[in-house]
Amino acid sequence: MSSDAPAARRSPAGRTFFGHPRALVTLFLTEMWERFSFYGMRAILVLYLTAAVADDGGGLRQSTAVAVYGAYNAMVYLMALPGGWVADRLLGARRSVLWGGVIIACGHYVMAVPVGWSIFAGMALIVVGTGLLKPNISTMVGDLYDRDSPRRDAGFSLFYMGINLGGFAAPLVTGFLGERINWHLGFAVAAVGMTFGVIQYVIGGRHLGDAGARPADPLLGADRRRALTRFGVAAGGLAVLLAALAAAGLFTVDTMVNVLTVTTVLVTVGYFTRILTDRELSGTERNRMKAYVWLFVFAASFWLIYDQAGSVLNIFAADRTDRDVFGFTFPASWLQSVNPILIIIGAPLFAWLWLRLGHRVSTPVKFSVGLVLNGLSFVLMAAAAQAAVGGLVSPWWLVAVFAIQVAGELSLSPVGLSATTKLAPVKYASQMMGLWFLSTAVGDAIGGQVARLAEAWPEPTYFLIFGAASVLLGLGAVMFARQLRRLMAGIH
Repeated sequence: MSSDAPAARRSPAGRTFFGHPRALVTLFLTEMWERFSFYGMRAILVLYLTAAVADDGGGLRQSTAVAVYGAYNAMVYLMALPGGWVADRLLGARRSVLWGGVIIACGHYVMAVPVGWSIFAGMALIVVGTGLLKPNISTMVGDLYDRDSPRRDAGFSLFYMGINLGGFAAPLVTGFLGERINWHLGFAVAAVGMTFGVIQYVIGGRHLGDAGARPADPLLGADRRRALTRFGVAAGGLAVLLAALAAAGLFTVDTMVNVLTVTTVLVTVGYFTRILTDRELSGTERNRMKAYVWLFVFAASFWLIYDQAGSVLNIFAADRTDRDVFGFTFPASWLQSVNPILIIIGAPLFAWLWLRLGHRVSTPVKFSVGLVLNGLSFVLMAAAAQAAVGGLVSPWWLVAVFAIQVAGELSLSPVGLSATTKLAPVKYASQMMGLWFLSTAVGDAIGGQVARLAEAWPEPTYFLIFGAASVLLGLGAVMFARQLRRLMAGIH
C-alpha cells in the first residue's frame, strides 16, 4: 500500500494518543529505549576505554580512545544507507526495525561480558542494528499520516521528544552504575533498555496497521538471489581481509579506526560523484546539488566539533571539573544529560524563531550561525581549559559550552534536514536523507582523528584553534550565502 494512503487504512481504528494514531506510542517508546541504550553506552564508552586495566577499564591511550569513539559514531550513521536499502528492497521497515532492535540488544549484552574482545564485538553489532533501526523507524512514523496531514509535523515532534527523553535519562543510570560500580554493569543496563524497547515494539505491533509492513521496492526472484550472493561475497571478502591483517600483525585498533575513517570519506566522495555526474539531472538539479555539497561540508565541520562532547569534553569532565555537591561527587557522564534536556527546552523556541523570521534568513546563513556558535563553544572551552591549569573548575563551564552548542545545533540540524528534502533531485529523493546522515558520519570520523591532538597539544591551544576555525568557516558561509542561494534556484 502506498505511503500516501489515508492513515485510517494503515492503522486500526480505536484509541488515539493526543489525537495521533495509537501506533505513534509504540514507535515513540521503541525510539526512546533505543536512544536510552545508545546514549547510555556512549556516555561511558570513552571513560571505560581510557580507564586503567587495573580498574577493569580498556587501558587505551586517550588519543586512541577518542578516535575509536569517532569511528564508532561514524559507522552508526554510515550504516543508515545500507539499512534503508535492506528495508526498501528486502525486509520492509517493520521487520528491519525489529531485527535492528534485537541485534542492538545483543550488542549491548556482548559488551556486558567482562572480557577484552567483548567491547569491539558488541560495538560492531550495535552499528549493524542501529543501521537497520534508525532510518526505518522514522519512515514508519511518516507512514502513519497522509503526506499533507497537519498532524504529521506534530507527530514527528512528539517522536523527537522520545529521542531526547531517552538521551537525558540514560547517562544518569548507566553513568552511575558504570563509573561507581562496574563498567560492564553500565553496558548491561543499556542492554536491558533495548530489550524493553523490543518487547513493547512486538506487543504494540497490533497498532501499526500496514505501516512498514512490506518493502517499498522489493527485490524478487533472480534479482533477490543476485543481491544476496553479492552480500555473501562481500562479507566473505571482508572476513578474509580481516584474517589477513590479523595474520600480518596489522589488525590493531588504530589500523581499524584509520581504515573506517578512510572508508567513510571515500563512500561520501563516491556518492556525490555519482549524483553530480548523472546525465539525467536537469541543470537546476545539478546546481542545487552543488550548493548542497557546500552545506554538507558545513554540516560535517559542525559535527566534527559538536560530537566531541562525548569524547574530549567527557574526559575533561572526568579529569578537570569539581563535581562535588554537598559531599557527593557525581559521575562525569551525568553531564552528558545536559545536551538533550537543553534541546527539549530550546527546540520549540527555535521553531518559533525561524517561523517569525521566515525567508528573511536563508539556509546558508542559518548554517553559518550554527558554525559560529559551535566555534564559540570551543573558544569558551579554551578559557575553561586555561582555568583548569590551576586546578579543578566548575562543571558550569561545560553546561555553558553545551548550551551554546545546542543553540548551534538547532540553527543547523533541523534546517539541514529540511534543505535536504527541498534540494534533492527527483531521482534521488529517497536516498538524500541517507546522504544527510553521511555528513554526521564524515564529521565524526574526521573528528575522531582530530581529537587525537587533544592529548598531544595543550588543551587551551587545541580548543582555541578549532573553535576559531569553526567561527571563520561560519563567517565564510555568510560571505558566500548569496552565491549559494543563486545555486539553490529559489530554495530558501
